[in-house]
Amino acid sequence: MAQFKYTARNTAGKTIEGTIDAPVQRMAIEKLRNQRFTVMAVSEVKAAAGGGFASKFTFLQGKVKSKDLVIFSRQLATLVSAGVPIVQGLNILMEQIESPVFKPIINGVRTDIESGIAIADAMKKHPKAFSELYVSMIRAGETGGVLDSILERLSAYLEAAEELKGKVKGAMVYPLVISGVASAVTIFLLVAVIPTFKTVFASFGSELPLPTRILLGVSDFLRHNFVFLLTAPIALFLILGKWYKTEKGQTVIDGYLIKLPVMGDMLKKVAVAKFTRTLGTLIKSGVPILQALDTVAKTSGNKVVESAIFKARESIREGEKIADPLKQSGIFPAMVIQMISVGEETGNLETMLTKIADFYDQEVDTAVKAMTSLIEPVIICVMGVVIGSIVICMFLPIFQMSSLIDKH
Repeated sequence: MAQFKYTARNTAGKTIEGTIDAPVQRMAIEKLRNQRFTVMAVSEVKAAAGGGFASKFTFLQGKVKSKDLVIFSRQLATLVSAGVPIVQGLNILMEQIESPVFKPIINGVRTDIESGIAIADAMKKHPKAFSELYVSMIRAGETGGVLDSILERLSAYLEAAEELKGKVKGAMVYPLVISGVASAVTIFLLVAVIPTFKTVFASFGSELPLPTRILLGVSDFLRHNFVFLLTAPIALFLILGKWYKTEKGQTVIDGYLIKLPVMGDMLKKVAVAKFTRTLGTLIKSGVPILQALDTVAKTSGNKVVESAIFKARESIREGEKIADPLKQSGIFPAMVIQMISVGEETGNLETMLTKIADFYDQEVDTAVKAMTSLIEPVIICVMGVVIGSIVICMFLPIFQMSSLIDKH
């Protein structure tokens, strides 16, 4: 199907431009006329030279940044709340969007809506920008006639989710940078500095101390196998990444991650905060509980959590409560289970879920600060031990020579 760029005038007399998909130009004009547009010009959009290289390799097209989606949702919510029609609102936002990836997606959504497609269905065509959760909430807003309220709620949810993601990323950056610098300094000493002392030690004419010999052996091994040692972690990372894409690999790796001493506790809190906020937002937006749990499970980001949510979904399908299977998973704390159980009993589940999410957002913040404050001294201590050991090993032969000279 070809794509055509058009210039037309709407019923209000305003000149608009856009693109539309159709097999031939004649059908594109018919589509525009069916939308009560006065067609001024229609021309086919030619494919890029080379057969659409970027379209063949979709990873080159980039992804829609979550920050762009948050801003778009908040602005669209404001426009719809002010009574601006959705198509006109998308036209206004298109002029402000700078992302070369996001702009054509919004243009495609607007074109589909103009042609009579539901907003949720139009967004569902672009999974790189609009997640299943996003589409489900928009669909609920359309069905209930409360799209403005849903967009406000969705904007608040996305902002909270982005803030939570930022906290986790912030916690990871500092340790990774410090560890990287420490590793680079250690490798530089072993590969570039230590070998220069080897010829000096060889002129001593006596056997070197055992720690020094071990250090020189490690230095030789690193120099002779540097390429292998550099590529091996990258290859291992790629293999694990490929395995992680499989069902079994994701289950095993996610299971180990949430069992880590410090990081695992933080990941559990992140999972609880994300689960409760997402489920609470969906239920409050009018999404049926079974559909809401299905959406939450698929967007949980952890296979162990996903499995627990699916079990809860099956329990509800069979007429049971949601709290029991969540308790059996061992991931959700007792307080969370009790509050969900109370919410079910009183009929205020969405309120309880929101309160849990707010509480665990603060818990994540506390866990991030605790982890950062714990990792910093650990890395400094490890770095001190490594560098100190290298220095001691290099000075041992000198001390040995000094004692021999004193004896003579």
